[in-house]
Amino acid sequence: MNTDTQLTDWREQALQFERQINQTVIGLQPAVRHIILAVFARGHVLLEGNVGVGKTTLLRAVAQGLGGDYQRIEGTIDLMPADLIYYTYLNSEGRPCVDPGPLLKHGDTLATFFFNEINRARPQVHALLLRAMAERSINAFNRDYHFPHIQVFADRNRVEKEETFELPAAAKDRFMMEINIDMPRRDTELDELMFNPRFHDTDQLVTGVANTGIYYQLNELAQTLQQRIQTSPKLHAYALSLWKATHQPQQYGVQLTDVEMPQLLMAGASPRGMSYLIRAAKTRAWLEHRDHVLPEDLQAVFPVCMTHRLFLNPMYAYRKEQLLPELIKGILNQVAAP
Repeated sequence: MNTDTQLTDWREQALQFERQINQTVIGLQPAVRHIILAVFARGHVLLEGNVGVGKTTLLRAVAQGLGGDYQRIEGTIDLMPADLIYYTYLNSEGRPCVDPGPLLKHGDTLATFFFNEINRARPQVHALLLRAMAERSINAFNRDYHFPHIQVFADRNRVEKEETFELPAAAKDRFMMEINIDMPRRDTELDELMFNPRFHDTDQLVTGVANTGIYYQLNELAQTLQQRIQTSPKLHAYALSLWKATHQPQQYGVQLTDVEMPQLLMAGASPRGMSYLIRAAKTRAWLEHRDHVLPEDLQAVFPVCMTHRLFLNPMYAYRKEQLLPELIKGILNQVAAP
């Protein structure tokens, strides 16, 4: 079987997987599409939204469908880095024992690591997670443990601020995407969620997702995909202009109300962020049955790949929920596409 045929077969599996997730969590189609892009581009994902909008259910459904060894940990204020590596207990004979924690339990076959309410964990925990995300390894018990297949999904709710820790810039930059999860708006979807008993039992709902068993083939697929999907010189120039606009938007004619544009940004997108953007755009082009990237591919993934990488100066930070979406929209409107 040649490479083009393999990519076609994999595309059908990816789209079928997307349809299955959309049947499990309704009203979240844009978020599901972005998660599918991140999965096949091999990037970590951060979800943000209000309480009870389906963040955890969505991630559990994705992990169930992908297959592979799965671990989950709950973010709490008293969680320490060691809690990810090992835990201690007394056995039935009253003797102290040490067992591997969630990061080490499955060794190098760990696939999906779900960190629930990550902003409740301390910065020390974030630091350990950063190494696992960036280097796919950690050091414990005087040896290195490698996780070649690990993909981190994390979520946080935007309502509660007490006993929480804001993720530092370095932590946010490790995530390929930050996806906002909003409540379904259509009355038919809300009616289903409220009155259809199928959506009342989350455990049974997630268990109903068929295990595709594709997870451990994703690294090889992603590498092939990134090599086969082409980009033109004009697209390179467009992507470079988008990058520069995240640092100096005023030079591209971006203006926001009641903002001194030269003082707006403390930092723009990193080189890592732009590489993530290109990876996601190539994956989108593949899902759209193309072997080359178009400007609309970049535009479609630009908000979820870039918003969490733009840091406002303190004088504007309190307005970030208003200003960042406006800034992203302004950049896409003002930077000329080929």
